[in-house]
Amino acid sequence: MRKRCEWVTDDPLYRAYHDEEWGRPLHDDRLLFEFLILEGVQAGLSWLTILKKRENYRVALDHFDPHRVASYSPAKIEVLLQDKGLIRNRLKMKAAVTNARAFLAVQAAHGSFDHYIWQFVDGRPIRNRWRTTAEIPAWTPLSDTMSRDLKARGFRFVGPTICYAFMQAVGMVNDHIVDCFRYYQVAN
Repeated sequence: MRKRCEWVTDDPLYRAYHDEEWGRPLHDDRLLFEFLILEGVQAGLSWLTILKKRENYRVALDHFDPHRVASYSPAKIEVLLQDKGLIRNRLKMKAAVTNARAFLAVQAAHGSFDHYIWQFVDGRPIRNRWRTTAEIPAWTPLSDTMSRDLKARGFRFVGPTICYAFMQAVGMVNDHIVDCFRYYQVAN
């Protein structure tokens, strides 16, 4: 039996997310935008709740196309707030539109969001060596720096904890515990 990080439950969706996605370095702008939005939506909720609604978000938010999301009108936001397949939180929904606009501005200024966001880790993942989940921080000084920079660029729902969760999800930090079978897989 494979050893996994302690936080992984028996839920097949959660297990697949851990085994196939979490911590794998991502450099695709659309996927980076998807994770940025989903991590913000997750604030105050479990990640499993978000995973269960992820496909609904992909459909409702035009497959996380930042150009389309940036163009959403107040009327479109009202329609989305009626969708029972989404987290119906007005602030989070408006933040998705605001963040899409800020995302596009970052792309224009830096050539890609990937180029901008990965500069926080000098272009390569930070490889931590945690032995237990209890050792993993909720945020770091680096995620605080990222948060402040994103907020200065107009992003919302990007506090230090959300930024650290984003960094973990997109592989900017390898926070698989060292005994997890994925630890060495995502490091290569």
